[in-house]
Amino acid sequence: MREIGRVIKFYNSFFFVRIGDELIPCKLRGLLKRDKKIGSAVCVGDFVEISRLKDKSGVIENIQSRRNVLIRPTVANVDRVILTFAIDAPKLHPLLLNRFLILAEKSALDEIIICVNKIDLSATENFLSEYESLYKVLRVSAVTGDGLDELKEILSSGVTVFAGPSGVGKSSLLNAVEKNLSLKVGKVSEKILRGKHTTRVAELLEYGNGYLVDTPGFSAVDLVEAGLDKNNLRHSFKEFVNFAGACKFLNVCTHSHEPDCGVKAAVERGDILRERYEAYLTLLDEIGAEKIR
Repeated sequence: MREIGRVIKFYNSFFFVRIGDELIPCKLRGLLKRDKKIGSAVCVGDFVEISRLKDKSGVIENIQSRRNVLIRPTVANVDRVILTFAIDAPKLHPLLLNRFLILAEKSALDEIIICVNKIDLSATENFLSEYESLYKVLRVSAVTGDGLDELKEILSSGVTVFAGPSGVGKSSLLNAVEKNLSLKVGKVSEKILRGKHTTRVAELLEYGNGYLVDTPGFSAVDLVEAGLDKNNLRHSFKEFVNFAGACKFLNVCTHSHEPDCGVKAAVERGDILRERYEAYLTLLDEIGAEKIR
């Protein structure tokens, strides 16, 4: 009889599938192994159908369809991403923030949250308030505990991906949320440092009724690798859609050099944050340069 479970991690050629309280080491069915397209697509977070073997291991018979998938590390069926930055030390660069945001948008995640850590270092209470019309902004401190109750409530269900540049205190924040995560986070990092492959190892870490995924490699994804090009980058800036209908060259306007552009007019009126638009133009140029290389 087949059972449905979730892939929690991949280690030593085994997919570890959780069914209830059990964690079952599984291999792929031979038919799936021979199908390279299917075999390569099995990843952490997938819901799979398995058959049990007498030695208490299992065989993955089928892979169920996904709601979404994160590109690096490859994690399927993610409920939300929490993009973590620091209010200071290091200072947040708008281009880096927007790079993270468009990669999250491209991955079709259900919920995108901006988390500002280290609020104890600055008196700027409304830091990134201009982004609150687009995304939920959570302001926290791993040192003082400010905002942690709200963060814990968010993390208590579903699959949450933590992403952010180095130095923002992401690991400290995770350990402030749950001290027992410290060893697990450390082990994952150790595997990456020692691994022979460049692919990021992902693991769903249990928290409450949900799972956490720590992803220090998220920002390293190349925009072209993520499937972004000059024709679809604009769709990752969700506020553009409200004004693109006023563009003279409807559906093909890149909102950069074209005349009578509804998005550019909205920027001039202050209806679109200029910081976001300038980041868009920079990333548009970056994609063009990457395509040439």
